Amino acid sequence: MTDRIEQQVLDAVAATGETYDVIDIDPELADTAAFCERYGYPLETSGNCILVASKDDPPVLAACLALAHTKLDVNKRVRKLLGVRKCSFAPPELTHQVTGMEIGGVTPFALPDEVPLWLDDRIARLDRVIVGGGSRAIKLSVPPAALAAVGGEFVTDLALPL
Repeated sequence: MTDRIEQQVLDAVAATGETYDVIDIDPELADTAAFCERYGYPLETSGNCILVASKDDPPVLAACLALAHTKLDVNKRVRKLLGVRKCSFAPPELTHQVTGMEIGGVTPFALPDEVPLWLDDRIARLDRVIVGGGSRAIKLSVPPAALAAVGGEFVTDLALPL
């Protein structure tokens, strides 16, 4: 059974006109490392979509997509892009409040219009990338063009090698 946010995500990815695959998963294995290990996908083609928030009140927000074998450069690159003094990963409560999604299911698709989407430029070189599906029960395999079609901006050095 598809929930409301999953349906919004599926509608958003379909609206890009790009081909995509839905991967049904055990919600207990939605965290990227566990998903990759259990289902046999490489970390190098699996992405983590993370909501980042400034320490301001109200916070300045952005969604960032980095590959699982890298780490988001929150303290330098993302902070500068946001134009703030301090920022960090948004807490789960804020992530859910803003996106309607739980950690492990956050996706670049169906984000609020006011939240910019920044994509590590390594993603542009892939044929396909695995991203969250809006819930912890599905993942999506999409071409990078689908991410650009929903307003994603490729950013050099958004993430750093681990």
